[in-house]
Amino acid sequence: MSINLLKVLFLISATRVNKQGLVPIICRITYKGQRKPFSTGLFINPKHWYSKQQIAKPPNDENDFINNELSLISRKLNQAFLFLQVQEIEFNVRDIYNQYAGVKLDKDRTILEVFELHIQKQKKLVGIETTETSIAKFHQTQKHLKTFLWFTYKRKDMGLKELKYAFIEEFEFYLKTEKKFSPHTVYKTIQRFKQMVRVGISLGYLDKNPFMMHVNHKPKKEVVYLTVEELEKLENHNFKIKRIEQIRDLFVFCCYTGLAFTEMKNLEKKHIVKGFDGNKWIKMVRQKTQKTVSVPLLPKALSIIQKYEECDEVFVFPRISNQKFNAYLKEVADIVGIEKNLTHHLGRKTFATTVLLYNDVPMEVVSELLGHSKISITQESYAKVVQKKVSEHISKLSEKLAKK
Repeated sequence: MSINLLKVLFLISATRVNKQGLVPIICRITYKGQRKPFSTGLFINPKHWYSKQQIAKPPNDENDFINNELSLISRKLNQAFLFLQVQEIEFNVRDIYNQYAGVKLDKDRTILEVFELHIQKQKKLVGIETTETSIAKFHQTQKHLKTFLWFTYKRKDMGLKELKYAFIEEFEFYLKTEKKFSPHTVYKTIQRFKQMVRVGISLGYLDKNPFMMHVNHKPKKEVVYLTVEELEKLENHNFKIKRIEQIRDLFVFCCYTGLAFTEMKNLEKKHIVKGFDGNKWIKMVRQKTQKTVSVPLLPKALSIIQKYEECDEVFVFPRISNQKFNAYLKEVADIVGIEKNLTHHLGRKTFATTVLLYNDVPMEVVSELLGHSKISITQESYAKVVQKKVSEHISKLSEKLAKK
């Protein structure tokens, strides 16, 4: 676990020489990668300053006075830092300086400052209720806000209290027109921005919620998955290149287990256990939701596990990055003749639809096997698939009734 420490450094401004040939001593404090320089009010002969030792030499009344004053400044800064730590509040380098200078903590935070505070909080929750990937997405949103502020207002930052409803509308318009993001990306970016604003309100930095009148419309995405015919075509194809064959096998494995890429990549042999029914199951904690996932191993998935039994002592499958995996999947699609954009996530959707829902597995069971935190997430994603299945059943029923 990384520990954020306060760094205090004294340095001289060699270019600012006064009439007496003395230069000012500057104090620079650094915390969480942010710097705050300020004047100490002290001046020194540049020849008497030893930067590496952070001391004035040789010993004399003038240099001794300077050393004592610098020691006092350093001690007061560390006391201010300790005081803020004891308060158990989020703070930045500016707050440390204000505490040292006797200035009351400034609650007029900026937009990007509050975003940074939220990101720092999220980092502490990695492995508990969030992931490094999620934090990276918050960093992306912060970057988009930064470029928007400069593009629209020619400002590097803005006070959180200046945030109005119009700002949100303009930001959303900017994402659509200038960034040309897809509706889903715009939706997720605004959602993360809204989450940051809630943090600002909870910490007392903002009195009114500018999102109160804003509606973030969630775009409806069509579920793309492999049909029974496409899945069989993929399974039965004889690949000449071993690397491509491995990618096909891992993808098919996902089509019969629904594991997300991280879970598939980190699947260990210890996660394959004997279930209450005497059959083999996958039991592991899903990284995204920290929810235990229990998936029964269907024959096809089990045969793929057995195929790679000797590849590693710990992990079930050969190790590969998500980027390379999806890149190789495009080769697989070209070779087999599947026109759909094959990604690992498409395999997860194939599991939910072609393997489960189209074989009359109830929605609540599908939700459980996918590891969704709420059944509503599954229902929203696969409602149209269920409607199509109902339509097929009704058509068959109509044909039977027509024959009577």
